[in-house]
Amino acid sequence: MAITGQRAARDPGRALAGTHRTTLRGQESLAALVFLLPNILGFMGFTALPVLAAFVLSFLDWDFLLGATFVGLDNYTQLLTRDTTFRRVVANTAVYVLGNVPINIILALVLALALNCRLRGTLFFRTVFFLPVVSTMVAVAIVWRWMYNTEFGVINYFLTLGGASKIPWLTSTEWPMLAIIVMSVWKGFGYSMVIFLAGLQGIPQQLYEAAAIDGANGWLKFWHITLPMLSPTTFFVVVITIIHSFQVFEQALVMTEGGPADATNTIVLYIYQTGFQFFRMGYAAAIAWILFAIIFAFTLLQARLQRDWVHYE
Repeated sequence: MAITGQRAARDPGRALAGTHRTTLRGQESLAALVFLLPNILGFMGFTALPVLAAFVLSFLDWDFLLGATFVGLDNYTQLLTRDTTFRRVVANTAVYVLGNVPINIILALVLALALNCRLRGTLFFRTVFFLPVVSTMVAVAIVWRWMYNTEFGVINYFLTLGGASKIPWLTSTEWPMLAIIVMSVWKGFGYSMVIFLAGLQGIPQQLYEAAAIDGANGWLKFWHITLPMLSPTTFFVVVITIIHSFQVFEQALVMTEGGPADATNTIVLYIYQTGFQFFRMGYAAAIAWILFAIIFAFTLLQARLQRDWVHYE
């Protein structure tokens, strides 16, 4: 301390500059906190506190009319052991995820590769493919419900022109989930395509030029350059698509209302039905937390697996 004081005494300018930097750093931190405060308050009020309230609610039996009663783990026990509808909606959601995620990602990647070529008209097709993403899901679901109509839908109209029989897309128990998956892929692949396109444009062209000099063809370039360099983007797209797929709701609600015979009922739709139709808010909160646990487990698994296939520069 004595040595520091002697240095400060010998060089008062340096000490003054250090004090000024400390004051400036404190002012910048305060300014940053002021700018972040609205977002922090919004997150606490509209996200963190409702999530905490839902967790507390999952241990209660509350139907809006009568008082809340603490039931401990009874909601979770009933869900996991006695609720056959819950098992059905989990299976339906799993089918949707397994159908929507790979088709969405593969189609988005193929189109991104095609649009990454510097050809005339690519800007037009980028816009066309992305338009469904910015369209309202409810409006899109209503239009596709008309298209899927067994008697008057345009899809069955073209099938009959080709000699095929009409398919009960939304009124049977075999076809509705496939119909919802097709509509969801059409609605959402444009977002993944844009992300893939950004990742492709970030790959250095020197790598392809060096590979061409070594005699690599298009397939080798794609397998050894494009896919490894695109793996961080692919990881992001896979995680986001899986999370969104587990949260499927509007499609099933608008197109089939979860039917027929719960063939298209999903976890989030079951939460809505349980909480706002049957007024079992505690039970609905328990379903929501189980869904959170499922999504968290899948995200954690992907984060662990990325070490084996994601390559960062």
